[in-house]
Amino acid sequence: MAILEELADNIIKGQAPKVEELTLKALDDGANPEKVLQEGLIAGMNVVGTKFKANEFYVPEVLIAARAMKAGMKILRPKLADSGVQPVGRFVIGTVKGDLHDIGKNLVSMMMEGAGFEVIDLGVDVSPEKFVAAVEENKAHFLGLSALLTTTMVNMQGTIDALRAGGLRDDVKVVVGGAPLTQKFADDIGADGYAPDAASAVDIIKEMME
Repeated sequence: MAILEELADNIIKGQAPKVEELTLKALDDGANPEKVLQEGLIAGMNVVGTKFKANEFYVPEVLIAARAMKAGMKILRPKLADSGVQPVGRFVIGTVKGDLHDIGKNLVSMMMEGAGFEVIDLGVDVSPEKFVAAVEENKAHFLGLSALLTTTMVNMQGTIDALRAGGLRDDVKVVVGGAPLTQKFADDIGADGYAPDAASAVDIIKEMME
Protein backbone atom coordinates (compact mmCIF):
# COMPACT_ATOMS: atom_id res chain seq x y z
CA MET A 1 0.00 0.00 0.00
CA ALA A 2 1.36 3.40 -0.98
CA ILE A 3 2.25 5.57 2.00
CA LEU A 4 -0.45 8.19 1.39
CA GLU A 5 -3.12 5.50 1.09
CA GLU A 6 -1.84 4.03 4.34
CA LEU A 7 -1.99 7.50 5.88
CA ALA A 8 -5.62 7.95 4.77
CA ASP A 9 -6.45 4.47 6.08
CA ASN A 10 -5.03 5.30 9.51
CA ILE A 11 -7.02 8.55 9.62
CA ILE A 12 -10.18 6.47 9.05
CA LYS A 13 -9.14 4.08 11.82
CA GLY A 14 -8.28 6.99 14.12
CA GLN A 15 -4.69 5.88 14.76
CA ALA A 16 -3.12 9.20 15.81
CA PRO A 17 0.45 7.93 16.58
CA LYS A 18 0.56 6.05 13.25
CA VAL A 19 -0.73 9.13 11.38
CA GLU A 20 2.03 11.22 12.94
CA GLU A 21 4.65 8.62 12.00
CA LEU A 22 3.41 8.26 8.39
CA THR A 23 3.12 12.03 7.88
CA LEU A 24 6.76 12.44 8.95
CA LYS A 25 7.84 9.50 6.79
CA ALA A 26 6.02 10.84 3.71
CA LEU A 27 7.70 14.24 4.13
CA ASP A 28 11.10 12.62 4.76
CA ASP A 29 10.62 10.62 1.55
CA GLY A 30 10.23 13.92 -0.30
CA ALA A 31 6.45 14.01 -0.73
CA ASN A 32 4.98 17.42 -1.47
CA PRO A 33 3.21 18.76 1.71
CA GLU A 34 0.08 19.64 -0.28
CA LYS A 35 -0.05 16.14 -1.74
CA VAL A 36 0.26 14.67 1.78
CA LEU A 37 -2.62 16.91 2.87
CA GLN A 38 -4.88 16.15 -0.10
CA GLU A 39 -4.17 12.46 -0.71
CA GLY A 40 -3.50 11.49 2.90
CA LEU A 41 -5.34 13.55 5.52
CA ILE A 42 -8.20 15.01 3.47
CA ALA A 43 -8.77 11.75 1.57
CA GLY A 44 -9.12 9.95 4.90
CA MET A 45 -11.46 12.54 6.41
CA ASN A 46 -13.62 12.47 3.25
CA VAL A 47 -14.25 8.76 3.84
CA VAL A 48 -15.02 9.48 7.51
CA GLY A 49 -17.55 12.14 6.44
CA THR A 50 -19.21 9.75 3.98
CA LYS A 51 -19.45 6.99 6.59
CA PHE A 52 -20.85 9.45 9.14
CA LYS A 53 -23.60 10.54 6.74
CA ALA A 54 -24.42 6.90 5.98
CA ASN A 55 -24.70 6.11 9.73
CA GLU A 56 -21.76 3.69 9.44
CA PHE A 57 -19.73 5.94 11.77
CA TYR A 58 -21.04 7.78 14.81
CA VAL A 59 -19.78 10.77 16.79
CA PRO A 60 -17.07 8.85 18.75
CA GLU A 61 -15.48 7.44 15.55
CA VAL A 62 -15.51 10.88 13.93
CA LEU A 63 -13.89 12.48 16.98
CA ILE A 64 -11.17 9.81 17.06
CA ALA A 65 -10.51 10.23 13.32
CA ALA A 66 -10.38 14.01 13.73
CA ARG A 67 -7.88 13.65 16.56
CA ALA A 68 -5.71 11.53 14.27
CA MET A 69 -5.99 14.17 11.56
CA LYS A 70 -4.93 16.88 14.03
CA ALA A 71 -1.80 14.83 14.83
CA GLY A 72 -0.90 14.89 11.12
CA MET A 73 -1.82 18.56 10.71
CA LYS A 74 0.48 19.55 13.59
CA ILE A 75 3.42 18.29 11.51
CA LEU A 76 2.07 19.42 8.17
CA ARG A 77 0.87 22.94 8.98
CA PRO A 78 4.33 24.62 9.16
CA LYS A 79 5.42 22.79 5.98
CA LEU A 80 2.30 23.96 4.14
CA ALA A 81 2.94 27.53 5.28
CA ASP A 82 6.59 27.33 4.16
CA SER A 83 5.59 26.08 0.74
CA GLY A 84 2.99 28.84 0.35
CA VAL A 85 -0.04 26.51 0.24
CA GLN A 86 -3.17 28.50 1.00
CA PRO A 87 -6.16 27.05 2.84
CA VAL A 88 -9.22 26.30 0.70
CA GLY A 89 -11.04 29.09 2.55
CA ARG A 90 -11.41 30.72 5.97
CA PHE A 91 -14.24 29.58 8.20
CA VAL A 92 -15.32 31.22 11.47
CA ILE A 93 -17.57 29.14 13.73
CA GLY A 94 -19.13 29.38 17.16
CA THR A 95 -22.14 28.48 19.28
CA VAL A 96 -24.43 31.51 19.61
CA LYS A 97 -24.93 33.68 22.68
CA GLY A 98 -26.61 31.95 25.61
CA ASP A 99 -25.81 28.44 24.36
CA LEU A 100 -23.02 26.31 25.84
CA HIS A 101 -23.35 23.21 23.63
CA ASP A 102 -20.28 22.41 21.58
CA ILE A 103 -20.20 18.79 20.34
CA GLY A 104 -21.86 19.58 17.00
CA LYS A 105 -19.74 22.71 16.57
CA ASN A 106 -16.55 20.78 17.35
CA LEU A 107 -17.44 18.11 14.81
CA VAL A 108 -18.02 20.74 12.12
CA SER A 109 -14.72 22.47 13.01
CA MET A 110 -12.78 19.22 12.73
CA MET A 111 -14.42 18.17 9.48
CA MET A 112 -13.88 21.62 7.94
CA GLU A 113 -10.22 21.49 8.93
CA GLY A 114 -10.15 17.99 7.49
CA ALA A 115 -11.43 19.43 4.21
CA GLY A 116 -8.53 21.89 4.02
CA PHE A 117 -10.12 25.03 5.50
CA GLU A 118 -8.53 27.39 8.00
CA VAL A 119 -10.91 27.22 10.97
CA ILE A 120 -11.31 30.00 13.53
CA ASP A 121 -13.35 28.47 16.37
CA LEU A 122 -14.76 31.10 18.75
CA GLY A 123 -16.13 28.55 21.23
CA VAL A 124 -19.54 28.82 22.91
CA ASP A 125 -21.82 31.66 24.08
CA VAL A 126 -20.52 33.94 21.31
CA SER A 127 -22.09 37.39 20.98
CA PRO A 128 -23.08 38.84 17.58
CA GLU A 129 -20.37 41.49 18.04
CA LYS A 130 -17.69 38.86 18.53
CA PHE A 131 -18.79 37.00 15.39
CA VAL A 132 -18.72 40.21 13.37
CA ALA A 133 -15.24 41.15 14.68
CA ALA A 134 -13.87 37.68 13.83
CA VAL A 135 -15.35 37.72 10.31
CA GLU A 136 -13.83 41.15 9.67
CA GLU A 137 -10.46 40.41 11.25
CA ASN A 138 -9.97 37.07 9.46
CA LYS A 139 -11.61 38.13 6.19
CA ALA A 140 -13.68 34.97 6.56
CA HIS A 141 -15.41 33.48 3.54
CA PHE A 142 -17.85 31.46 5.66
CA LEU A 143 -19.48 31.76 9.07
CA GLY A 144 -20.97 28.78 10.91
CA LEU A 145 -23.55 29.42 13.63
CA SER A 146 -24.56 26.60 15.97
CA ALA A 147 -27.42 26.36 18.49
CA LEU A 148 -28.93 23.44 20.36
CA LEU A 149 -31.67 25.27 22.25
CA THR A 150 -34.87 26.72 20.82
CA THR A 151 -34.36 29.69 23.17
CA THR A 152 -30.96 30.57 21.65
CA MET A 153 -31.85 30.04 17.97
CA VAL A 154 -33.11 33.64 17.85
CA ASN A 155 -29.55 34.86 18.44
CA MET A 156 -28.64 33.61 14.95
CA GLN A 157 -30.90 36.31 13.53
CA GLY A 158 -29.15 38.85 15.75
CA THR A 159 -25.77 37.83 14.35
CA ILE A 160 -26.94 38.10 10.74
CA ASP A 161 -28.43 41.54 11.52
CA ALA A 162 -25.12 42.59 13.10
CA LEU A 163 -23.22 41.50 9.97
CA ARG A 164 -25.61 43.57 7.89
CA ALA A 165 -25.19 46.59 10.18
CA GLY A 166 -21.42 46.23 9.97
CA GLY A 167 -21.53 46.18 6.15
CA LEU A 168 -20.14 42.63 6.02
CA ARG A 169 -23.20 40.58 5.11
CA ASP A 170 -22.34 40.41 1.39
CA ASP A 171 -18.75 39.32 2.12
CA VAL A 172 -19.51 36.12 4.04
CA LYS A 173 -21.76 33.10 3.53
CA VAL A 174 -23.63 32.13 6.71
CA VAL A 175 -24.41 28.46 7.39
CA VAL A 176 -26.52 27.51 10.42
CA GLY A 177 -27.02 24.18 12.18
CA GLY A 178 -28.17 22.48 15.36
CA ALA A 179 -30.83 20.01 16.50
CA PRO A 180 -33.87 22.34 16.69
CA LEU A 181 -33.18 24.09 13.36
CA THR A 182 -34.94 23.54 10.04
CA GLN A 183 -34.39 24.70 6.48
CA LYS A 184 -37.40 27.00 6.88
CA PHE A 185 -35.87 28.66 9.95
CA ALA A 186 -32.59 29.18 8.04
CA ASP A 187 -34.52 30.75 5.15
CA ASP A 188 -36.57 32.95 7.50
CA ILE A 189 -33.49 34.47 9.18
CA GLY A 190 -31.70 35.01 5.86
CA ALA A 191 -28.94 32.40 6.24
CA ASP A 192 -27.22 31.14 3.09
CA GLY A 193 -27.32 27.49 4.10
CA TYR A 194 -28.64 24.97 6.63
CA ALA A 195 -26.71 21.87 7.68
CA PRO A 196 -28.58 19.05 9.44
CA ASP A 197 -25.24 17.45 10.48
CA ALA A 198 -21.49 18.04 10.43
CA ALA A 199 -20.74 16.15 7.20
CA SER A 200 -23.51 18.07 5.39
CA ALA A 201 -21.98 21.36 6.54
CA VAL A 202 -18.77 20.55 4.67
CA ASP A 203 -20.68 19.49 1.53
CA ILE A 204 -22.86 22.62 1.56
CA ILE A 205 -19.86 24.93 1.92
CA LYS A 206 -17.96 23.13 -0.86
CA GLU A 207 -21.02 23.55 -3.11
CA MET A 208 -21.12 27.27 -2.32
CA MET A 209 -17.53 27.56 -3.54
CA GLU A 210 -18.20 26.06 -6.95
